[in-house]
Amino acid sequence: MTMLKSSLAIAAALTLAATPFAVQAQEETASAEETVATEGTASTEQDTATEQAADTRVFSPVNFNASEDLENILLLDLSNGERVAIRLKPDWAPHHVERIKTLTRQGFYDGVIFHRVIDGFMAQTGDPTGTGTGGSELPDIAQEFNRMPHVRGTVSMARAASEDSANSQFFIVFYPRLNLDNNYTNFGRVISNMAAVDAIQRGEPPANPTRVLQASIAADNKPVPVMAPPQIQDEDISIDDLNAPIGN
Repeated sequence: MTMLKSSLAIAAALTLAATPFAVQAQEETASAEETVATEGTASTEQDTATEQAADTRVFSPVNFNASEDLENILLLDLSNGERVAIRLKPDWAPHHVERIKTLTRQGFYDGVIFHRVIDGFMAQTGDPTGTGTGGSELPDIAQEFNRMPHVRGTVSMARAASEDSANSQFFIVFYPRLNLDNNYTNFGRVISNMAAVDAIQRGEPPANPTRVLQASIAADNKPVPVMAPPQIQDEDISIDDLNAPIGN
């Protein structure tokens, strides 16, 4: 029971930050705990085993070669000067991968911050408002939960309390969180420069958030964007400054 409550608590932490969603999530969590207390863990384990047995999908392994299948590599150019490569897995979650590609090619993610970054857990982005409550104008996507584990580097879709409320926000896992399996749609894995993900600024939101300067699909061959140098404000110089003696 303790492990189940912990899993429900972490799952609730990944829901979007809007107040109605949060309230709904709390109500559903309380209801779920009451149901489990009544039916017992044996019933839950039996249901899980039945679901896994019924899932006959075949999931291909992650291809870590960043020079292959460029149509299914998402590139994130971050404001920390680094480029991250993510292998998209359409055989794991075809509709989610399609959504990520569509929004990426629309430029939707360009300039968006990582608004929720929890040390030891995950970094979440994909909300143009930077509040955790926003999304795209496209309709929400039905869940495509799968048995692929949420390990270090996993890229998974964020959602509200409803299982079918994923839209544009996604998160990258810092360390394994297997309790998220079959609760959030796992659709990819970081295949290059996980160290840059580790360097994303922490906070909810961070004081100085890391941004996605440009998101692109590798097949489109977009160059790394040029980062503008920091602007230095010119100070007014007076006659007295010009006549001042030069210090040693």
